[in-house]
Amino acid sequence: MSVVAIVGRPNVGKSTLFNRILGQRKAIVEDFPGVTRDRHYAEVTRYAKPFTLIDTGGFEPVSQEKLLIQMREQSQLAVEEADIILFVMDVKDGLSPSDQEVAEMLRRFTKPVLYVVNKVDGDRQEEAAAEFYSLGISEFHSVSAEHGRGVPDLVDDLLQLLPEAPRAEKPEEETRLAVIGRPNVGKSSLVNRLLGYERVVANPLAGTTRDSVDTPFIYNQKKYVLIDTAGIRRKGKVSQKLEKYSVIQALKGMDRAHVVMVVIDASEGVTDQDMTVAGYAYEKGRAVVLVVNKWDLVAKDHTTMKKYTQDLRDTFKFLAFAPVVFVSALSGQRVVKVMGEVEKVATEFNRRIPTAALNKVLESIQRVHQPPVYQGKRLKFFYMTQTAVRPPSFVVFVNRADGVHFSYQRYLTNKLREAFGFEGVPIRVTYKDRERND
Repeated sequence: MSVVAIVGRPNVGKSTLFNRILGQRKAIVEDFPGVTRDRHYAEVTRYAKPFTLIDTGGFEPVSQEKLLIQMREQSQLAVEEADIILFVMDVKDGLSPSDQEVAEMLRRFTKPVLYVVNKVDGDRQEEAAAEFYSLGISEFHSVSAEHGRGVPDLVDDLLQLLPEAPRAEKPEEETRLAVIGRPNVGKSSLVNRLLGYERVVANPLAGTTRDSVDTPFIYNQKKYVLIDTAGIRRKGKVSQKLEKYSVIQALKGMDRAHVVMVVIDASEGVTDQDMTVAGYAYEKGRAVVLVVNKWDLVAKDHTTMKKYTQDLRDTFKFLAFAPVVFVSALSGQRVVKVMGEVEKVATEFNRRIPTAALNKVLESIQRVHQPPVYQGKRLKFFYMTQTAVRPPSFVVFVNRADGVHFSYQRYLTNKLREAFGFEGVPIRVTYKDRERND
């Protein structure tokens, strides 16, 4: 999926444009922290061509005295990692030296750039926007991100630059596995251990995204492709300085993966960035294995692993289904167990449940715990069917879909897990109206 980055000075309206293109306000979509909190990335699927949209405004705190330096660093990183750039400026502030410097930097890259002059609310601002031609550009988009003015035309031009959406393909025979995590948590060492244990049976292949290498291998007579997002090329000083941009690499890896291994440094514990990356794995509907690396560096007694696991469960509440493996990639301790967990969750990721079995469980669920009353009438669940795998997705037909409270939805999902397992994978359940014919 192509990556589109929004860059520009603070307060020019980058986040407003982000929300406008996305078509919704930034919001927490679950009732626990860690999912879509402080969102600066989103998959935009409402148009003919899907893409990942990045708002660079939230990566680094900006102080006045370091404004130009930090803006330059953020913009340069976004340009390095993105496929298309939206460079946003503010008509009310006019053309600033900072804008000119970023524009000069953009000319050194071969990537498409759409220049956007924001806060153009009427004819007076439209006339003032002519100043931005002095950047030496042939055209720009004058928009009001707040009110939507000019944004449809901007999106139309953006879509023309994006590649065609890929056609639906037959399910792949292999399972694609992405190894993600913060810098220096031991991803490369873990990758080397995994491939060493399983004996690579094919030469590395160039991946479809920059800075990753796809390595086919066989485990237990099953085909896997390892997507190494650990950073194949040596990053420059800017990239090393802004570690949060490693999230972009993780997103690219997750786009193509079925199973995501989230690697955590046991000696440092869980960080906000770990939460962010894991949250996106959940949102993308990927199977997940939590790998706690550098376990050899932790002082332990007989209760340490149990306590650490409980802490992970408390932190990653949205990943309660994910197995946890404690390893030392450096020494090789327990690394062999990782692929066993990957194999389990990959099987669950592709699992289909017969409709008859689903509806037997649905009847049992309603007997044990009746659906709630909505607008004076008891909700009635008619039947359930599975609509997809990767991840397992279900539709429940009900007399009033809008009356199914979140708490009952969670109850039903938990009962599905009790009945059928689905360890390591998210479950997607949607509710649709079905009128009775009586």
